[in-house]
Amino acid sequence: MSKGKVLNLKDKINGNEMDLSLCNLSEVPVKELAAFRKATVLDLSCNNITSLPPEFCKLTHLVKVDLSKNQLACLPDDLGTLGNLQHLDLYNNKLSGLPVSFSQLRNLKWLDLKDNPLEPELAKAAGDCLDEKQCKQCASKVLQHMKDVQEEVDNAREKRFLKEREQEKKKEAKQREREAREREVRKREKAEEKERRRKEYQAQMDATAAQEHQRKKKEEKKKRNGQAADKKAALESAPKPRRSLIGLLFKLLLLLLLGLAGAAAACQLTDLRREMACVPVNTALEQGLSWARRQDVLVRQLLKDWSTLAKELLESSQASKN
Repeated sequence: MSKGKVLNLKDKINGNEMDLSLCNLSEVPVKELAAFRKATVLDLSCNNITSLPPEFCKLTHLVKVDLSKNQLACLPDDLGTLGNLQHLDLYNNKLSGLPVSFSQLRNLKWLDLKDNPLEPELAKAAGDCLDEKQCKQCASKVLQHMKDVQEEVDNAREKRFLKEREQEKKKEAKQREREAREREVRKREKAEEKERRRKEYQAQMDATAAQEHQRKKKEEKKKRNGQAADKKAALESAPKPRRSLIGLLFKLLLLLLLGLAGAAAACQLTDLRREMACVPVNTALEQGLSWARRQDVLVRQLLKDWSTLAKELLESSQASKN
């Protein structure tokens, strides 16, 4: 509203009453009314008001409000903040219900809801309101009804909250269960990966050990083959005894000596010594022994040489046989 209209509002004040009825208003001048805190009684009847702005609920100084014969289809949700309101006239509007916060109007003593398309339960609580007593009863019963509605709303809200909370808990439980499964899967995958690496490492170590064993086996075989080859080569390269004429002569001489020694032994030690054939042998042996005694050193040396020669001849003979 303009400043001129604000000044006109001053003309509408009579004591604590602000009379704006029959002013053809379609909106409530809330900002202008807020400047008149002493006007606790507000008459807005017989206008074309279709709704009250949310700011109307800030006019907490109001004690009596007349909104009869308007076009109100609903009231602000925060209407219950008008804690000082005692008298409310809503006769002949288009209201079907009241805001839940209506139950907070604890000081409300008088209420008129006639000629409104009210919901059945609300209409039953409101009654006819044909006189002062019925309007007071209307205020009391409607407040009680709205308190029940408030309680139902609170219960419904609480149930909804509990349901939502239960759903959240279930969702959280599912989330925890899913996370637990994911952790278990990761743990199992980690264990499987660890086992796989362990098996790979063990297989690698076994392969390395097998290769090392094969290498050592080959080295041992090669070493044995080398030793056999060296032994064979040594045997092949060993000088073979030469069958020389001198060796044969020594063998014949040895046989001759052995034969003479055997004949001498037979003629000396057996009964053949009386035979004529042994006489020259014994004589020669005696002469030889006599001479040998004289040539003791020479004989010993000769016997030693013959013995050595005979030993070498025997060893050579055995080697040639092998």
